[in-house]
Amino acid sequence: MNKQMRKIIGLLALTLITVSTLGLGAQHVNAAPRIGTNAYASAIIDVQSGRILYSSNGDVETRIASLTKIMTAIVAIEHGQLDDKVKVSRRAAGKEGSSIYLKVGEEMTLSNLLYGLMLRSGNDAATAIAEHVGGSEAGFVYLMNKKAEELGLKHSQFRNPHGLDEEGHYSSANDLAVLTAYALKNKIFAEIVKTKFKQAPNPNEKWNYAWRNKNKMLNMFEGADGVKTGYTKKALRCLVSSATRNGQQLAVVTLNDGDDWRDHQSLLNWGFKHFPLSNLAEVKHQVPGSELVYGSSFRYPLEQDELEKVTADVTLVDVNSLRYTLGERGRMNFYLNGEHIGSVPLYEKDSPRIKLNEKRADEASFNQFMEQNHWHNKLSDKLKQWLQL
Repeated sequence: MNKQMRKIIGLLALTLITVSTLGLGAQHVNAAPRIGTNAYASAIIDVQSGRILYSSNGDVETRIASLTKIMTAIVAIEHGQLDDKVKVSRRAAGKEGSSIYLKVGEEMTLSNLLYGLMLRSGNDAATAIAEHVGGSEAGFVYLMNKKAEELGLKHSQFRNPHGLDEEGHYSSANDLAVLTAYALKNKIFAEIVKTKFKQAPNPNEKWNYAWRNKNKMLNMFEGADGVKTGYTKKALRCLVSSATRNGQQLAVVTLNDGDDWRDHQSLLNWGFKHFPLSNLAEVKHQVPGSELVYGSSFRYPLEQDELEKVTADVTLVDVNSLRYTLGERGRMNFYLNGEHIGSVPLYEKDSPRIKLNEKRADEASFNQFMEQNHWHNKLSDKLKQWLQL
């Protein structure tokens, strides 16, 4: 058995270690007290990990009003071209409810329509976007439901892109939390929903469109950075908000909540206080009991009494595999109450892959690094692409 293999097999001693044994973690306050809201249904999610920290009636299917537009926006961003000129149809211009007052035949870029959609909740914008991106409103709704299926939203069904009350159009607090966490990872979406004020060209007047965001949380809560308001006579007040504090982003959903602004501030404060991010792995830090280092960092939101419930084990990489050839020696897998919550690759501390992670800020530096290490003649384009994941 060679020295390299002895290093790897030595990791087996780490199987099912606790995080406290690793000497990692974060400073926590006391265990989270119970919290309530005025909402019919509510949820809090940690955006990066996707962990739902709190839920009340979270899977109950109910009306969601203009929170629908979160799905509308992300589907349009993923399927449309932002610089496309969208021509407003008579159907879009005449859509009832909240509006940005588009006129028949008017043209506006998809990008600007998305701002009108999310800042002012324009139902006319939603319809124009749907007709352009989906070919028809029905075609776009198909894309919305396809995206819901892709994200595993089991309590959501969409019938329109704007959220006006319609039978069979519904979602749940938990599903909206998952959808929001997904959407906020899109830089375009995140930039739009945190914008407080936006101007756009108006071809019908001498002045520009001027849209101020309806989301009061952007001015009421420090660190607030989204997301969407909603209201219909049947759905009543609905709100999704998000905020970032100490590098952690949380999103809150309330459905049918007559005191939503106050409740969202309380829920965000509660989440940040009682579920801070714990450092379970730090890139380039040595794994205790071995000569390997973590290939990436991993942080996870944990309550104080959950730290001792986090365990870890190691999965070794086959020495004959491509992953081994490319430098990976194993993976540290983390579990909370026996449920897998994440994993981190393990490398030799002088591995070129570790150096690559430091140097590949852009394609040029990546290619330069490959040249310097004389790997470019040995790796196919497909393998280069794999390395950049």
